[in-house]
Order: sequence, then C-alpha cells, then structure tokens
Amino acid sequence: MPSSGARVQAAQPTAVAATVKTSKKRKRGESTPNPSDDQPGGLDFFDTAAKSNTRPAVQPKQEAVRDGKNDGSEQPGDEAPLSASMMPTMSDEEARAALKQHKLKVTLLNPTSSQAKQRRIGKKSGSGSGKPEMPALYPHPLVSFQDMRARFGISSRLAGNLDEQGYSAPTEVQMGALPILLDAPDHYLGRHSLVSADIVSVLSSNLLTVAPTGSGKTLAFMLPLLHRVQSRRHQDPIPTKAVSAIVLAPTKELVGQITNEGRKLAKGTGINVTQLRKGMRLSPPTRPSKNEAEDASQTSVMSGEPTIVKADVLISTPGLLQSMLSDERNSSRDALLNVQEFVLDEADVLLDPLFREQTLGVWRRLTNARLSVSLWSATMGSNIEELARTTIKDWQEQVGARNAESMQEAPFIRLVVGLKDSAVPNVEHKLIYAATEQGKLMGLRQLLHPASTPQSAGAPLLPPFLIFTQTIERAVALHSELLYDIPAEAGGIGRIAVLHADLTDTARDSVMTRFRRGEIWVLITTDLLSRGVDFRGINAVVNYDIPTSSAAYVHRIGRTGRAGRTGGVAVTLYSKDDIPYLKHVANVVAMAQKQEGSSTKQASVQPWLLDALPKLSKEKKQTLKKRGIESRTTRGKANDSKAVRGTRISSKAGFVKQVQNNRKGAILGSQRRAQAEALGDVGDDSDFAGFD
Repeated sequence: MPSSGARVQAAQPTAVAATVKTSKKRKRGESTPNPSDDQPGGLDFFDTAAKSNTRPAVQPKQEAVRDGKNDGSEQPGDEAPLSASMMPTMSDEEARAALKQHKLKVTLLNPTSSQAKQRRIGKKSGSGSGKPEMPALYPHPLVSFQDMRARFGISSRLAGNLDEQGYSAPTEVQMGALPILLDAPDHYLGRHSLVSADIVSVLSSNLLTVAPTGSGKTLAFMLPLLHRVQSRRHQDPIPTKAVSAIVLAPTKELVGQITNEGRKLAKGTGINVTQLRKGMRLSPPTRPSKNEAEDASQTSVMSGEPTIVKADVLISTPGLLQSMLSDERNSSRDALLNVQEFVLDEADVLLDPLFREQTLGVWRRLTNARLSVSLWSATMGSNIEELARTTIKDWQEQVGARNAESMQEAPFIRLVVGLKDSAVPNVEHKLIYAATEQGKLMGLRQLLHPASTPQSAGAPLLPPFLIFTQTIERAVALHSELLYDIPAEAGGIGRIAVLHADLTDTARDSVMTRFRRGEIWVLITTDLLSRGVDFRGINAVVNYDIPTSSAAYVHRIGRTGRAGRTGGVAVTLYSKDDIPYLKHVANVVAMAQKQEGSSTKQASVQPWLLDALPKLSKEKKQTLKKRGIESRTTRGKANDSKAVRGTRISSKAGFVKQVQNNRKGAILGSQRRAQAEALGDVGDDSDFAGFD
C-alpha cells in the first residue's frame, strides 16, 4: 500500500508544521474518511522536501455539546455561529504569503472597470494581444475547518459531519476555493482597482478551478453547495419541494462516488442528495403537505409510473439528465426553475465535443437569475476556459432578455493549484519500450509475476493496480489473455477483472464493489475509470496503450498517489508503433520529474529522448484524441488488415490457438454425447450443433 505523504497544516498559514504520527481507532459502524478528493490533512502536494511516511495527524474530535446544550433537537441553522473574536485574523500580506507558499493563483477573468479597458487599449496600440488585464486576487485562505462556523456561518451539523469524517485541515484546493465560494465577493474583490463596483456587489461568484488529481475537489464544491441549500431552506418557512442544485459528471461511476460523499456531508441536515437513474421523473416546484407527498409517492409506485425525484441536490451524467428533460412525460418544463447551483465536475470533458451538446442543453434549461456556476478539473485547456466564459456571458444575456431586465454580471474567478495541467509529482513515472505488441504483453506479465522480474527493472509492482487500454475490444482481449496468469493459490481468475461501458449497470457495480473490497487485484479498463473515481490504496497504474492526450495521461495516473500519498507508480508501455504519438506523454512525465526534483540520471525521460521524439501537428493531435491509434480500432481493421495483425493482443501463434480451440470443441462434443446417453437418446445426432 502506498504510504501517506500528507502533512498537517499549522494554525498559521505561512508555515507548515512537522508531521505527527498518530493512530485513530474508529468504533464499529462509524464511517471511515475517504482518501479521495475529500481527504483531510492540510496536504502540501508540491513540497518535495518533506516526503513523510506517516499518516496525517487528525485533530481530536470536538465534544458533542457545542455552544451549550445541543441534544440533537436543534434545527440545522438555528444555532448562532461562534464568536468572530475567536477566529484568527490574517493581514493581507500574510494572505499573499500563504497563497504563494501553497502555490495558489487566483485570477479574475472578467474585469470590467475603466482601468482594465484602458490597459487593454494600450496593449492594442503596442505589441500586446489586446486582451484586458486579468487582475490577481488574494482572498484570505482557510487555515482550519474549525474556523468555518465563525467565518462563514456554516451550521453545527455540517461542521459536525466534517469532524465525524475525520477532516482536520484543508488541502490546497480547499484553502483557496472555500473562501471564494462561501465569502461575499466584496471581501476579496472590493479593494482591487481593476474590479468594477458592479461585480463586487453581487451575491456570489462563478469559479473555475484547476487542481491536481486527488487534491480534495469533491469536498471543495460539495460543502459550499450544501451550505447554500441549507441556508435557503432555513430562510423559507415552507421549503419548496424542488431541485435546487445540480452536479454533472461524465461517468456513472463518478456520479455514484459524488453522491456517496455528498450524503455523508449532508447527514442529519435534511438535505436529500440523489443520484439520477433511469425511470425517475422530474416534477415542477411544489409546496405539498406531508400527506400529499406520501399519497403521490404511493400512487406512482402502484400505477407503475416513473418515480418522482425528491431531491435538493441532483447528481447525474449529462446524457441521462438531458434525455429526461427532453421527454415531456418524465419532466416538467419548470422542473429546474429553482436551481441556483450548477457544478461541472471534470468540466473539460463535459465541455468537450463528446458531451458538449448534452451539457449545454442542461445548462440552457436553468433559468434562475441567481444561478452560480463552478467548473472543476485537473486539466483545463485555454479553449475550454474561453468556452466556459462565453457560455456564462451568453446565458446571462438570454436570461436577462427572457426576464425583460438587465442581469448584473457575476465575477468569474479562476483558481489554479500548482502548475496547470501537470501530473502529480509524488508518483514515480516510468516509460518502458517494448518494441512490439508481444513485447508489451511480456512486460505486463513480468509486472504480474514479480519473482520473474529482473533486478535491473527496479522494484516490482504490488497489487492492486489498474491497466488502461485504448478500446473496449482490447480490454476484453487483454483480460482473456491474462485470465489464468494469477495462480489458483493466490485466488486465480477471481483476482482479475475487466470493466467497460458495454457491461450492464449491475455488472459494473459488482466489479467496482469487489475492487474496492480488495477481492480484485488487477482491473483492466478503458478511460471510463480515468476521471475522478477514487480507490483506496492503488499502488500502480499501467498504460498498456498510451493515452491519446496529455490530459488523459494526467487523469489516468491520477488514480494513484491520491491525497499526497507517495509510493505510487505509473508505467507506460510503448511499442514501435507508439513512438510517433509519444511526445505529449514524455513532456508531462518530464515536467512531473522536474517538479519532484529528480536528477537527469534518475529521470526516466532523458533530454535526448524528448529531442528525438517527433512533434505532432495540431490536426494529428485532434485526430489522435478523437480516434486513438487507428490500427487498434475497428476502423483501422477495415483499412489495413496487415497492420492490425501486429497489434493483436496475443502471445501464441494462430495455429496453436486453433489446436486449442479444436480440443475444447472435442471436449464439449464429448460432454454433449454423455448427456444424450444419460437421457436415452443414443444414436440420435439430430441435435448436434457442431463445435463452438
């Protein structure tokens, strides 16, 4: 298991304390903190000087009694926050130093003041690009979760859930994002000369966040979302039964994970966090009585109609939600009228051409003038950033025209944690040349059998680990090839599995559950699992087929090294056919090794390799991202059958496979004849169907 590299954040944001080794036992039935996007511990993902092998120290649990007596009968939001005098103060200079230390860069993307326009005009007359200057912002970072009640007024129930889950100190992305989402914009915008006074006066900001994989983004967007939903419910004496927040994610597995984390944080608050599934129906906002709601639910169940969604926070894939909204039988035109929070997790994929129309279709159905949008990913290209900015602007104009009033532009802020679009530096990256497809298969088998791995290859990989392929067909073929490689005494075929989009939902859920429990050691998959999904203690990621883009590599290897843990390994096997497409992967690996401080001799990507690898044109990059290496696809098989033979996943000759297949057919025929004899049908060959 990889050791934890997490470190505890001190009370002052300008210093990082030494790691304290502690152990914390939990009672049976008590939830365990997820070491994923919500891992506590004040992580410093970019401090390579202190690679600790201890787990993050967790502060002792607070007493159940807060601010006097609280026996559980207190309604969420009724209690007064802690005194502001108890909150540690921080000067602007200290805030700047803390943001710089933790490599947090905050920028306003839509300044509209006259100063910004003048600077843009000045640049046009010179050699500049003519774009307005994007002012840097310095919000005071969040130092401890214990300060949230006094500073932001979150309820004791939410604060208690954080404490119960074991969160003690925020990670870098949480330090920067939570103040932006929970504070009023004038607290961090009001003193800037390049910021329009109109923007400062709005209630909330739109946020685009780029942070490393496993850095705690789920908690960073889910906690403010729940706080806002809870605040509105407390202000309304008769809360409206309607969806008030939507979270979109690209895969069903990631949607399920976000739902589970949201329910843990919302426990006891009365907020319903729901995963959208087939067969559900969206209804318009209503204020029904308790009896009316129960009668409606029973009627829909007895009549076989789609189940009415009873959710405050709805989490879904864009395709499923868009199809439901386009079907008038399963949704009302006003079903999303009350939505005021819209979150795009893995936003670069959701706004990519594959999901763009579905995502924008949902976005256009949101018509509440108070809508707040946040976008999150570990990679965010400049084209996606510009698309998000123009979409927000166009949406505001459309909603303003529909309501016959001018909408006030909300601040659009970008938060970048560390180096943008880079891989986490606490993972060991390896590029291994295997020459041919058979060489890649042999190299992978050496990883599966550490005893046969030569010492020159370095330390062997220990399970559990993930293996990524380019297509579903190759994942299935690789699984069939490796199925009997794990000996029976170690668990046999039950230790290896394949997961892809062609499996049923039940089969996918079963594989995910078994892998999380440790029953499966080796999981072969496609890019279906490369985004956001967190597994406990993944020791390695193997790219059997090279990723089709640098962003794909960042997200694939981000399944290990979660929450700052060290000891993870990312292995990329490449053949002669991969060399023309390897440059983007080598560049990311070289940058990660530079961040880690590896010497040139220790680095797996040498300068001569970077110089020797060919550069891809922009057109070829787009083709590679869209189709992958063509010889490994169905399209490639039709165009060049000879090239496909070299990419076939097999270590055996075709003749040997034919002999084995005939032998299996003979055995099957013998079994059928034996069954026929047992039934008294000897001599009747009319049912013989031949060999499979």
